[in-house]
Amino acid sequence: MRSVRGLAAFCTGLLILSFAVCVNAQKTDEKAAAVLAKAIQHLGGDRYLQIRSQVGKGRFTTMGEKGVVSSQTFVDVIVFPDKERTEFKSGSRTIQTNSGNTGWIYDNDLEVVKVQNENQIANFRTGIRTSLDYLLRGAWKGDADLTYVGRRPATLGKRNDVVKLTYKDGLVVEFEFTADEGLPQKAMYKHINAAGEDITEEDRYAQFIDIGGIKTPFVIDRFTGGFHASRINYDSVEFNKTIPDSIFAKPATAKEAKKDLKL
Repeated sequence: MRSVRGLAAFCTGLLILSFAVCVNAQKTDEKAAAVLAKAIQHLGGDRYLQIRSQVGKGRFTTMGEKGVVSSQTFVDVIVFPDKERTEFKSGSRTIQTNSGNTGWIYDNDLEVVKVQNENQIANFRTGIRTSLDYLLRGAWKGDADLTYVGRRPATLGKRNDVVKLTYKDGLVVEFEFTADEGLPQKAMYKHINAAGEDITEEDRYAQFIDIGGIKTPFVIDRFTGGFHASRINYDSVEFNKTIPDSIFAKPATAKEAKKDLKL
């Protein structure tokens, strides 16, 4: 799940001006600031920026060379900017929970609760820093520079505006938005896999649905090295529900982890 994933709300009438002034202080060029401001307006403006939590339900599907490998339902709970709990169900139950630089996993088959290792936590942090919400809500400020790349060919003769986040540790993420409306299209970054290969990860956003004046993608496709690796398909999304901190705390026992999530 992405998120996805702190921000300051400001009135819609001052959105473009204040956003541009703010990001310019972070070594951000004006074209990049304008692209983000247009995207924020398109997604809901001030309503989008005031989102503090998100609860999504749907299906997560992994793909293989011959098609679908597995499909399971999920409940994904996010408290921005860096708390997330995802429960997967497909006969058995798995819970993956992260809060800042800590995390744990519950495996129903093994009846065990494990602390996440360094790689798992690092993968979660990468997922946050490469997410659309992290970009648009400005959580990267102070840790990355934002620049305008230019326009890139898209579908049906259209072109996308491309902006780039360059983090201090070398991570580079590109985001594409439609040039006309500013609708988010994709996010891309590269990493080195276990075999030492340079692999491109790409998230493509689709099927935007308006929920109380906020537009959100109900389909997110992940492509790894050009191959369609997985799909997130939401059935429902709710914003700004009250989320207790206790759901992110590591349970003392597997029995405690089994308790149904109630929000």
